[in-house]
Amino acid sequence: MSTITRTLGNFWRVGFKDYFHQLNYIGDTKAGTLIGTDRFGNKYFENNEELPLRTRWVDYKKHDFDPAQIEPGWHAWISYVVDKAPSQDATLAYKRRPWEDTDAKTIPNYTLTRGAYKPYSTVKSKITTWEPTAVARN
Repeated sequence: MSTITRTLGNFWRVGFKDYFHQLNYIGDTKAGTLIGTDRFGNKYFENNEELPLRTRWVDYKKHDFDPAQIEPGWHAWISYVVDKAPSQDATLAYKRRPWEDTDAKTIPNYTLTRGAYKPYSTVKSKITTWEPTAVARN
């Protein structure tokens, strides 16, 4: 969280609806300029008056968001790898490849779920577990 004066100042800048939306989803209030929107509807903002490395942020369109929903060009910009956003630099902008579907969709991250990738090994294990055998007594 930040200071109460900064929070109230951002309340006046962003408005009532966006203020509570930001408190619910990012836990802080931020006011900045809209840099661009990607094909999934995510909005990217920047405010150079914020603390270093907190000047860029994304407002996800879906409430059940996953960081894998950020396109590569926008990911490079939000991670401070490049200075120009994909909306300003044509080399970072998304271009549909011939083999891609026409609708915009992402593959969700299934880590720590039942759908996670688990490789199947066909090689015999080099280490075998010891199984004790009990002989019947007379």
